[in-house]
Amino acid sequence: MKRILFIFLFLIAGLAYLFELDKFLAKHFSVFSTIKTAYINTYISVSEKIANHFEHERMIKELQTENIELKEYKILYNESHARINNFKEFIKNVELPDVDSQIEIIRVLSYINFDDFTNVWLDRVPEPNNKILGLISENYASGIALNKQGKLIGLLNGNKDCTYAVFIGADKSPGIVTAADNLDELFVKFIPIWSDIHIGDEVITSGMDNIFFEGLKVGKVTEIKEFPDMKIATIKPYASPLKKRYFYTYKKINNLDDDLKNPEEIKQLEENLNN
Repeated sequence: MKRILFIFLFLIAGLAYLFELDKFLAKHFSVFSTIKTAYINTYISVSEKIANHFEHERMIKELQTENIELKEYKILYNESHARINNFKEFIKNVELPDVDSQIEIIRVLSYINFDDFTNVWLDRVPEPNNKILGLISENYASGIALNKQGKLIGLLNGNKDCTYAVFIGADKSPGIVTAADNLDELFVKFIPIWSDIHIGDEVITSGMDNIFFEGLKVGKVTEIKEFPDMKIATIKPYASPLKKRYFYTYKKINNLDDDLKNPEEIKQLEENLNN
């Protein structure tokens, strides 16, 4: 029965469309025209809303994707901007020695251990002969760089293994810088007991260890202790290496070592010595 009713209604709808019954009704009965117009307008409105909804969804997904990409670019921009600012601050008022030396800029990669801020990885390959390099920032001695398991590490001022030779005061009394009890201080040990040093004396690198050149400022003496065999001075360092992301590495060029790399000149030197 339902199938027969469906077929009947289908035939009526088909015949109405075939003989344009809707136009006839709309022409002679205005109410049908109004219903038809309202239906068409409603259908168009609903269709547009559905289309706009899906279009909005598509645009929202695109904007979300773009927003994620822009956030990533912003992070990269902020990182690059901070790196440039650090580099600008680093190179201000730089004074390099007029000596036979090799000066290079080096970047700090990260801490080696999170509980030791004086021990850092550096962005460079170590020297082939395991030579110790001096680290310079703000025209002050800031630490040393050396080879550790094929990688270059920085031992900054305050590290127990960071040592280099210095002069103290006008008489250039010799000593060795090493870590103090506090990170904001350094000790100068092995000062000869007869040395005439005073509080307020300036401490400079001596260059006697071939790590730094002579005359690079380190700090000022704040306390002096005398022992039977030596004096120990506490100094306030000028540099603040724990806050730096860039350093200069200093390496003295030994011309004699460079000459000895030439076999002919080695032979000539041997002949001169034998004669």
